[in-house]
Amino acid sequence: MSSATMPVTPIARPPTRREAWLLVALVAGALLASAIAPKDRLTWLMEVVWVIVGLPLVLWAWPGLPLTRLLCWLLAAHALVLIYGGAYTYAETPLGFWLRDTFDLTRNPWDRIGHFMQGFVPAILARELLLRCTPLHRGGWLVYLVLASALSFSALFELIEWWAALAFGSDADAFLATQGDAWDTQWDMFTCLCGAIVSLLLWSRLHDRQLGTG
Repeated sequence: MSSATMPVTPIARPPTRREAWLLVALVAGALLASAIAPKDRLTWLMEVVWVIVGLPLVLWAWPGLPLTRLLCWLLAAHALVLIYGGAYTYAETPLGFWLRDTFDLTRNPWDRIGHFMQGFVPAILARELLLRCTPLHRGGWLVYLVLASALSFSALFELIEWWAALAFGSDADAFLATQGDAWDTQWDMFTCLCGAIVSLLLWSRLHDRQLGTG
């Protein structure tokens, strides 16, 4: 393939070194604090395992694949949502109870926030990896694959919840966080899809600029 037809890999504009380490310290500190006395140790582990695995993975890949500033801040925010939900369990987060009482909701909504973030943040992660690591360009196929990635990850998470219920029985109830809703699985996936759509509408232009393609 000639150089004229080679795909151009966007060069990311990462956060400053100080900013990056601030985000690492924030997430690591919150993770350690949540591990001291979580409401349910098993639930905590199942919720924060994504952070335990993801943070070292980002640091390991950073020299060859530094992420954009936008994505770093979104990943940190997502990690904090997961850590907070793991510390209290999603159905019993104090902030979730405040939201329920303030907006007169029928349930603690932190689980819905978590699943919205499950689409909102991985959408930009998938978008960045597709634009930087594949020949794909901006357009309809990119949008489709980003949304498909978010939905497939959400479906995988629902399968993990099912397997946890089979393996741990009632001990996994706090992890499932259905709060008596028979349609909780469907709501979770729909909320994730909404998060991915909102994220693309909100961040795509800024993300392109930080990728050097906007």
